[in-house]
Amino acid sequence: SGLQYILHAEGEGDKVQPEDKVRVNYKGTLIDGTEFDANDSIEFQANRVIKGWTEGLGLLGKGGKATLFIPGNLAYGMNPPHGSNIQPGAALVFEVEVLDIIKPEVSE
Repeated sequence: SGLQYILHAEGEGDKVQPEDKVRVNYKGTLIDGTEFDANDSIEFQANRVIKGWTEGLGLLGKGGKATLFIPGNLAYGMNPPHGSNIQPGAALVFEVEVLDIIKPEVSE
């Protein structure tokens, strides 16, 4: 896919699945190191973010940490968020720590 990563810690238990909700700490930077976003203890569904995040989270279990190097086509492509300093086609770097994995409710 083009995703590159440094796996600092795999974490424990099952890896994040696309339908899981996750609670993470992260910092996002441009290739030159300019920080454009950071959050502590934010929750979201793993398949409702950029493709590079969904793929990268799938490498990690609870407590897992990685640095993700996400090429433009797995990030925002030619449509970066309005008002951000992310340029069209830009590659992004994210430091990610999975604090918790919340499995979806199973209905019977």
